[in-house]
Amino acid sequence: MSTLISEIPSVDSLSTESILQGNALESEAIYILREVAAQFERPVLLFSGGKDSITLVRLAQKAFYPAKIPFPLMHIDTGHNFPETIAFRDKLVAELGVELIVRNVQDSIDQGKVVEETGKYASRNTLQTTTLLDAIEEFKFDACIGGARRDEEKARAKERIFSVRDDFGQWDEKSQRPELFDMLNGKIELGQNVRVFPISNWTELDVWSYIQQEQIEIPSIYFAHKRNIFLRDGLIWSAEDDVVFRAEDEVVEERTVRFRTVGDMSCTAAVESEADTIDKVVSEIRASKISERGARIDDKRSEAAMEKRKQQGYF
Repeated sequence: MSTLISEIPSVDSLSTESILQGNALESEAIYILREVAAQFERPVLLFSGGKDSITLVRLAQKAFYPAKIPFPLMHIDTGHNFPETIAFRDKLVAELGVELIVRNVQDSIDQGKVVEETGKYASRNTLQTTTLLDAIEEFKFDACIGGARRDEEKARAKERIFSVRDDFGQWDEKSQRPELFDMLNGKIELGQNVRVFPISNWTELDVWSYIQQEQIEIPSIYFAHKRNIFLRDGLIWSAEDDVVFRAEDEVVEERTVRFRTVGDMSCTAAVESEADTIDKVVSEIRASKISERGARIDDKRSEAAMEKRKQQGYF
């Protein structure tokens, strides 16, 4: 991914309709990012190394070009991230010359603030809420920009673009401000902060179409590759690390897979796929009838799993 904004590359494989839609979404997101810079004193971009946060970085480049992105990137590292994602994160940050803040869930565990889960479905995904809230307090961030989208999960659909959190980092879905697109209200009380979602109105297909249009580099894990896996509960799990719990009767085999989302390894399953280029991924997503979050086991703990995590301060 280039650190400079160049002319839009050839998009012969994209329809005129998708280009126009993408341009409108891009303009909206850039407007939101500029409003964040104008209204808040200490914003930060939450960066996971996934396609949505990578898209946000490109949008931020465009929003403030030719200047550098005027706020740091922050990664809440569970310690169970895919190695390909971490390698890509470090490469991108070096190319952009932006500040990267990393805070580790392992530190929260070592400090006794959270307790490591054990067993078949153990994950650190929920534990990162504490690490995130501590980091917000440490740096006094008043706006945290993230790549959440309304189409991901029903709790996400309730969010405003400027979503206020109280001084405990908690979200009250019943007490949200009316919000018109051209009247983003960044006024907050002492101790409050705002979560900002510039691509809230995008879909998974919109993100991939934008990546295709902009020719944005993304981690290799998003493309089809051979991987040692095992099956559980109808899902495909990586068997190439010591993070994901695997029972003795769960047999390892090699398949061609890719990941539609790249969260914590312990709760992120793969999908069988032959899509090894962006064009093929876009075609695959266009034909898919299953949400990308269908491969996230943490969303399946209960009907309201995401909403409960968000009420506690999760992004």
